[in-house]
Amino acid sequence: MTTGSAITGEAAGVPFTALPPAGGGDERAPLVVTWHMMDAPSTHGAFAAALPLTGVRAWRVHLGLPWCGERALPGGEAAVTERIRRDAVLDYADPVTRQGAEEFPAALAALRARFPVDEGPIGLVGGSLGGGVALRVLTGAPVPVAAVALVNPAIRARSVAELVETDTGRPHPWTERSREAADRLDFVARAGDIAALDPAPALLVVSGELDHAGLRRDADELTAALRGRYADPGRVRLASIPGLGHPLAERPGKEPAPQLPVAERVEEVIAEWFTRHPPGPSMR
Repeated sequence: MTTGSAITGEAAGVPFTALPPAGGGDERAPLVVTWHMMDAPSTHGAFAAALPLTGVRAWRVHLGLPWCGERALPGGEAAVTERIRRDAVLDYADPVTRQGAEEFPAALAALRARFPVDEGPIGLVGGSLGGGVALRVLTGAPVPVAAVALVNPAIRARSVAELVETDTGRPHPWTERSREAADRLDFVARAGDIAALDPAPALLVVSGELDHAGLRRDADELTAALRGRYADPGRVRLASIPGLGHPLAERPGKEPAPQLPVAERVEEVIAEWFTRHPPGPSMR
């Protein structure tokens, strides 16, 4: 379905909102794929409104996360909250990011069959837990990636568990299985896997000055670890955004809404990054 310039649909069962490049989408253009937050904006349509990336000369396809929007769990938000409180690693961070990453190759193939996007390396954008999906795709899918932008990302599953501990006042129920899952989802520890990619993607982390302290710490440590491993440390950047908390839109953030000024600043930073490090055939 087309609404204005936005096109909505499904790609291999994954719902999306696609925005064509400026000037129309008839000619082939690079592809940038995004995953939204579980916080606001918490659907692909709302994320497309909050962060349309208009200044990026590419098709921007905003994919829906599992358990959100059209794919909400029976019981809705209450069901998600119950899983988070039961085990934020094994019952939340791991399954959501795993499904998002595993369904991506088929979704990408369907998008390339439907839209005039080129075959060059793509761009990835992820917010919060969607950032965890982007990192999981980056380190696991056989898809060349030119550039990545992460916004208040879930870089370590242990930090997600710490946030839930703070919220509930209860210790996380760590087990051998949950520790193994948290190790897989510790992308500071896996910085070497990212730096070893060919090509090693230009990676931007956008961190809100008012975001959770643990997530800000992880953003600092990931970018520092990558700079120490990249041949060109200038291809890694940490951008701190004044006035930005964790969400990019007013809660609940399920429906498209006017872009907030602080989200506009985030978009400017990301657009500048993709202008400097564009996806597409030039990265081959």
